[in-house]
Amino acid sequence: MEIKKELFGQTVDGRDVFLYTLQNKNGVKVSVSEFGAIITSVIVPDKDGIMEDVALGYDTLEPYFTNDESFGATIGRNANRIAGATFEIDGTRYKLPENEGNNNLHSSIENGFHKKLWVASPDEARNAVAFSYISPDGENGFPGNLDMKVIFTLTDEDALDIHYEGISDKKTVINCTNHSYWNLAGHGKGTILNHYIRIDASRYNPVKEGSIPTGENAAVEGTPFDFREFRKIGDRIDEENEQLAITGGYDHNYVVDKPGLIAVVEERDCGRRMEVYSTLPGVQFYAGNYIRDGIAGKDGATYRKRSGLALETQFFPNSVNQDGFDKPIFSAGKKYDYTTTYKFTTI
Repeated sequence: MEIKKELFGQTVDGRDVFLYTLQNKNGVKVSVSEFGAIITSVIVPDKDGIMEDVALGYDTLEPYFTNDESFGATIGRNANRIAGATFEIDGTRYKLPENEGNNNLHSSIENGFHKKLWVASPDEARNAVAFSYISPDGENGFPGNLDMKVIFTLTDEDALDIHYEGISDKKTVINCTNHSYWNLAGHGKGTILNHYIRIDASRYNPVKEGSIPTGENAAVEGTPFDFREFRKIGDRIDEENEQLAITGGYDHNYVVDKPGLIAVVEERDCGRRMEVYSTLPGVQFYAGNYIRDGIAGKDGATYRKRSGLALETQFFPNSVNQDGFDKPIFSAGKKYDYTTTYKFTTI
């Protein structure tokens, strides 16, 4: 099927930005922008065949220049937090921007991958678009020239595959994710507190102030973090609990039990279901606790706290500094090669 390409706007320095829309035989549509390799919309059917956009975002390019919530964004070089905004590789210490207290969050709010203009290469035979970006040595403090590619593929099984490939000429940190916010009732249809979620993880990472993991892989059993069986997100999110208090609700990394199907989300009134598959070791479940009230979203919608949820597949937060966590450090020439899939069905 033909991939639609349309002008989305211009960067502040006058470069054209194009939006690419993939569509499958079922009428499912996914749109991705060259700016930030950002998913701007995902249109899928409910149990009655009614098509709605389930990804939070904006109608036009300009709000993505700020995009404090990182709607739809490709995050890199490193997703999530690095304590003290610093890390060491082979005796050399690297300093990153301090953009959340004295820590680093998502590499750079102003200069991360989600604020770059990527080069798009559509592939109609695969119903895919590859986005490429070369991150220069020293960008945001990270070593090495990193040749990065993110490939978005829409299958006829209503699955959105996001494949990440990266190679650096120096030993460096590579830990990318996608920061889409999902509301399966529709992106403007209230909060996600009535969504049901299952996360196939028996352990999670407790955090201290600043949302930096303590280093423990703690059991979820007997805690509000146990989603091994389907449970409504709103059931315990405001329960009196030290971990929930630190992060204002769910915003923790889960240690997935095994690669493959790692999470399922259901909105049972409309019947939409989203399955999440990944080859990465962790997933950050974020319930949108800090979405600002009154954000003007697409189609006249107004977003507020908990209007969407994110499931960010990743290496663990601060894993570059934490003994006992798999480290997202890749030697020169070693390929970073991971896939996450969001598959949409109905119940």
